[in-house]
Amino acid sequence: MQTLIENVNIVNPGDDIKAHQNILIEDALIKEISQDKLSTKDNVKIIDGEDNYLLPGFIDCHTHIFAKGFHKEENMTNPLGIHFYNAVPHSLQTIDAGVTTIRDCGSADLSFKLAQQRKLFTAPKIYLSVTPLVMTGGHFDLLLPSGWDMEIMYPGFPKGRCDGVEEVLKKTREVKRAGADFIKVMCSGGVLTTNNSPEFAQFNKKELKTIVCEANANNMSVSAHCHSLKGMNNCIDVGFSSIEHGTFIDRKTACRMVENNVSLVPTLLVHQFLYKNGFPAWDNYAREKTAKLKEIVKVHKENIAVAYEEGVNILMGTDSGVIPHGHNLEELVHLTDIGMSESEAIASGTVNAAKFLGNDDLGKVRKNCIADLVLVNSNPLDDVSVLSDNDNILNVMQDGIVVK
Repeated sequence: MQTLIENVNIVNPGDDIKAHQNILIEDALIKEISQDKLSTKDNVKIIDGEDNYLLPGFIDCHTHIFAKGFHKEENMTNPLGIHFYNAVPHSLQTIDAGVTTIRDCGSADLSFKLAQQRKLFTAPKIYLSVTPLVMTGGHFDLLLPSGWDMEIMYPGFPKGRCDGVEEVLKKTREVKRAGADFIKVMCSGGVLTTNNSPEFAQFNKKELKTIVCEANANNMSVSAHCHSLKGMNNCIDVGFSSIEHGTFIDRKTACRMVENNVSLVPTLLVHQFLYKNGFPAWDNYAREKTAKLKEIVKVHKENIAVAYEEGVNILMGTDSGVIPHGHNLEELVHLTDIGMSESEAIASGTVNAAKFLGNDDLGKVRKNCIADLVLVNSNPLDDVSVLSDNDNILNVMQDGIVVK
């Protein structure tokens, strides 16, 4: 099957805009790009680009596609099936925002990846971590003082709690067995966790090194949920590939990340969104969470600006699932607020994100690349905030098929 997109202006971050282009797509790949008229088969599908702007499909490097706020109360009351059905509207909201690929940092399992590949419903492509590794009493240990364990459990989905070298080794293998593409580890407390604090490191270096060695032996990278400065340095020491959030990063640690090729996914949007919009009225811990956020929001932005100044590879991620899905490209506005140009912000969610994932066929509008594409009604290089309004995203293609 062929699709011809006529009269579009191609935006590849780092390149000049290519105006009035025609793009021929065949078998999910971009076959040809030219200002000239392209020869096609008789049954080609033609899309008039109407002089709008065509970008690569975006990659959100930190989502939770099954999650809807991580409210323990809902875990208690909902039938297990709701956990899976939530992924359908969340996926449509994500596609609607222009995101065609996600890196899920906990809660999605192999069933979602298989469902997406089999086209059972419209959904972003996914890189799975399945469930994060968490130490006893750490961030995302959902065993409450009451004795109730609020972690969602079912066959084929391993529990993440583990302690000591032997347990973290086995847990890494269990998560790989469950279908993970990479390993996620909770290496500090969390802002929204009630029994620990984000400035404290979690897991010791022997445990962390064991996880990295086992993951690397299976050609898997390791990602750290980490706000803590000490926790970040522990992760850099043992060979983690990325730090998620990085709230308390300083200039020295940023330089170490550059030296050791460690990427940063700051998820600036999530803290700003929650601080502005708050928590459900029935959340018994809402006041405590809001107090933490008040301290976090300002320092997070300032510290990520320092990381950018030092040349850390910053990638777009939103923590969607903690906040409602479909706001993904608002993160780009926050990235320009810390000093990135529009082009750099777009690159963080396209070509640079694809490179981080090890997939050079994504993240570019170029010949022989996968036809994951987004058509926008304004030039985002003039003002990246146009991408934060989903109404400005006219069409989304995934593997050459129009999904919006």
